[in-house]
Order: sequence, then structure tokens, then C-alpha cells
Amino acid sequence: MTAKIIGRDPNWLRVRWRVEGVQSLVVPKFAGRGRADCLWQTTCFEMFVKPKGGTSYLELNLSPSERWNAYAFDAPRNGMRELPMAREPDCTMRPGSSFAIFDAAIPADVIPSVDCDYGMTCILEEQGGTKSYWALCHSGDVPDFHEPACFTGTLAAPTAP
Repeated sequence: MTAKIIGRDPNWLRVRWRVEGVQSLVVPKFAGRGRADCLWQTTCFEMFVKPKGGTSYLELNLSPSERWNAYAFDAPRNGMRELPMAREPDCTMRPGSSFAIFDAAIPADVIPSVDCDYGMTCILEEQGGTKSYWALCHSGDVPDFHEPACFTGTLAAPTAP
């Protein structure tokens, strides 16, 4: 799995995941846009964003089904609540024979407008129920995407046009 930010403008933060070896990947069926909980129970793509030096952060869960959710936390796994969003993310899964691309456009107004650390992760389910947990960095033997050590990317504050 590779993941990266591919663009940012005043309206959207655009992110991309590339997954290799997708022959047995379970891709959730189209369900239409809208919030949903427990998306991580099958193939799901996630982004975590935390202002530099802070403890609070946000988590975005994005599904190939086009369902999504966004949460705010006060500290790792503490104070979880739904993050209000005026616009929904736009998600697109493009499966191929040997790899898949998942693109998402996240409304920029939910991303803090200061320098941030971020982590990009995914849960991949294969036929038969096997799940694997992917991140730019794992901090221990058991995957925990909420660990501050997983926030390895840097997202600069937007600049004035």
C-alpha cells in the first residue's frame, strides 16, 4: 500500500491510496454517499490529521461504497465525537487486475488551517474474511492507527492565494 496527498486547494484536500495484489480484495458495494459507522469492519481507507504540537486530532473513514464518517478526538482514543461537515467527501475506487486506486476529495474546511501531522491508513479485507492493517508507520506489534507515532506525514498550513 502506498498513500499520499495529491493536491490541496481552498475547497478540497485530495488523497490517494494505491493497493497492490487485489485479486481477492473485498470491495464494499456502492451504498451511496452518507455517514456510516463501523466502516473499518471491511475494506476502508482512513486519514488522521493532528495540528502540530497538539493532542486533539480528527479521523476520516472513507469507504469504496461511498459511505464515510469523520470523528474528532481530544487525545488518542479519548473524547470521540462525530465531526460536523458541511459537505461530504467524494470517494472513487478504481480496481484493476493487479492493483487498485482509491481517491478521495475531503472538504478543506474540516482540515485545520495550521501546520499538521497526518497518518494515512487502510484496512483491507480479502475473500474468506482475512483482514490486514496498513499504515505509513506502525508504532508497535499490534496496529493502532491512533498512536501519535503513526502521524508521520506533514501537511503545511494553507497559504493565501
